[in-house]
This record gives sequence, structure tokens and C-alpha cells, in this order.
Amino acid sequence: MTTGKQLFTTLSSDGKLTLEVSEETFPEPKANQVLVKMEAAPINPSDLAILTSAADFENAEYSAGKVVAQMPEPFLSGQKARFDQRLPAGNEGAGTVIATGDSDMAKALMGKRVACVPGNAFSQYAIADAMMCLPLGDHSCEEGASSFVNPMTALGFAENAKMDGQKAMVHTAAASNLGQMLIKICAEDGIELVNIVRKAEHVEMLKGLGAKYVVNSSDDDFMAQLRSAIDATDAFYGFDPIGGGKATDTVFKAMEQVAVSKMTEYSRYGSNQEKRMFIYGRLDFGPTMLTPSYGFGWTLSGWLLTPFLQKAGMETVGRMRQRVLDNLTTTFASSYKAKVDLEGMLTKDAILDYRQMKTGEKYLVTPWG
Repeated sequence: MTTGKQLFTTLSSDGKLTLEVSEETFPEPKANQVLVKMEAAPINPSDLAILTSAADFENAEYSAGKVVAQMPEPFLSGQKARFDQRLPAGNEGAGTVIATGDSDMAKALMGKRVACVPGNAFSQYAIADAMMCLPLGDHSCEEGASSFVNPMTALGFAENAKMDGQKAMVHTAAASNLGQMLIKICAEDGIELVNIVRKAEHVEMLKGLGAKYVVNSSDDDFMAQLRSAIDATDAFYGFDPIGGGKATDTVFKAMEQVAVSKMTEYSRYGSNQEKRMFIYGRLDFGPTMLTPSYGFGWTLSGWLLTPFLQKAGMETVGRMRQRVLDNLTTTFASSYKAKVDLEGMLTKDAILDYRQMKTGEKYLVTPWG
């Protein structure tokens, strides 16, 4: 049996959120499974949902390899389903396959560096499905650590747009690592992209990547900029990682205003233009605010990567994965502000820093130090 350190997160019914590193025993891989010695794993916003959520880490109790924080309402009641469950964390990462199950697909990965999505990547070892492993070839584990969630999500947006017959889209919080990937993907695929950012330096950064339409929500004429970009691209379809607040509401308003400006007759119900937005993250934990200012021709839904991949089918998924591997150090390259080991993840300075999810300041976990 293989033993090693692993991080767990537990939320109790009294609101105590405990993160701790402990010594665990890992099972032998079976059938299509592989055992990966994990070497690098990014802390993604999607990891923070169970890792930190809205808990009070400013006033938490810190000790070596352990931290206990209080989860406030209404976030505590909203997570009843996970009460007292000891959950692993870390969606994705990369490492070396050191044992395999007896399937041919699993055996073919023996000894290879792979990117994987085991769900417990913040660990020295992880069991992963061979089908969900991406052989990295000559790429390092650090280069491949973020090769699944952000790249496949950004590619998923483009594929989803194509499936829905869309040739343009809007993306909020577009200066993110994922947003930068999306700019390159859309340029390659001939999809017009309207990027919304909130800082002047982000405008310059994205334009430096070749983005044609970048609008700054901090500018006084933001709505005019947004309407102009939507009018030029016919982008009535978009993706929003913010979730809370009025980001989606603002985009819907601009879409409707553009659509109404093209109408020849007034309608009390607004335009017939279909407007669709997908929320794929929760950078803002507040309520999603919608106002009655864009008629009834709109749809708002959630978007998650795994259900999309299941719907897209293996041929599309295979093509997406190959595209990621072919462009791992260019279109899909990731950079990191800091590297921490498992215990280093649980220090006050680290948690208060990485939970802010600032642009360009992602952390990389190296389980072996």
C-alpha cells in the first residue's frame, strides 16, 4: 500500500470549517484507474467553493497543517448536504503514473507524466481515471498542472457557441487566465469576442494579446462602449464568472438596448432578439441581480465543464484535449504568483491571498515541497 499526505476539508453543522493535512493510505488502482504521484496542482476558483467558500479566515485558528474557520450564514445553511463529510480537494494537477489497473488504456500510461482531474489533487498521491488523463510528453508537470480546467473550459465556451450557431460572445472578468486563453481561441476560430474588464491596465494587456473589443466597466462611458461593441459584433450570447451582483444584468441591458435600436416598430414586450448568458463561477457570493429592463427574450443558466463534456461527446472532447496539448506553452500557458506545499496552503498569509482570486496571482501547490 502507498501512504502519503493529503489535504481534507470538513464543514460541521455548527459552522466550523476545518482544513487539515493528514497521512493517508491510497488504494491500488483497478481496471481503468492509475495511481499518480502528484507533483503540481493549481488552486483554481472552482477549488475554493469547498476549500474556503465564505468562511472567516481572518479570525480563524491556525496551527501546523490545520486551520479552523467559522462559516457565516446564509452560506452555512446553503451547504447542509456536505455537513460532517471529510472531503478531498484539488480538481486538477499533474504527476507521474506509478501504478495502473489492468486495462490497456491504464497500462499504456505507466511511468508517464500526465495531467489529470482526480478531485483530490492537493495530495502526494491520487487515483485518477485513465480516460481523464492527458499524457504530457516532454512537458513538465508544472507546465501541465493547469491543462484541464481553464483550457477545457475556455474551449468549451467556443464549442458551445458553435453548437448554438453563435459567431460572437461577451465575456465578463475577461482579464483572467481563462479570459486570456479565450481571446486566443476566438481569434483562431473566427469568433468575435467582447471582453469586459475593470481596470485600464487590463484593457492594455488584452489588446496586447490581440483583443479587438475590450471595454472597461470603470469608465464613465462604459455602457456606451459596451453597446458599441455588441452592435459591431452581434454578441447576444455570453459567459460570466462573477455570478453575484449586476454583471449579467448589465450585459443583458446593453444587449437589449442594441436590439431595440434596430427595431422598426415599438413593442411593450421588448425586442424579439434572443439574449443568453451563462454563469460559470461565483467570484461574487452575493445574489444575482436581474432587473425588468430587457423584455422577456432572455435566458440565464449555469455552465459547468463536466456536464458540457458529457453532452459534447468523446470525439469533440478528444479534439479539445489534443488542441490543449499542442498549445500547452502558448495559447494554454499558465503562470503562478507563488508555490506552496500542502502545509503552506494552510497558512493565514497564503489563504487570505489566494482566496482573493486576483488576476495573474494564482497559486501552485507542490505536494512534495
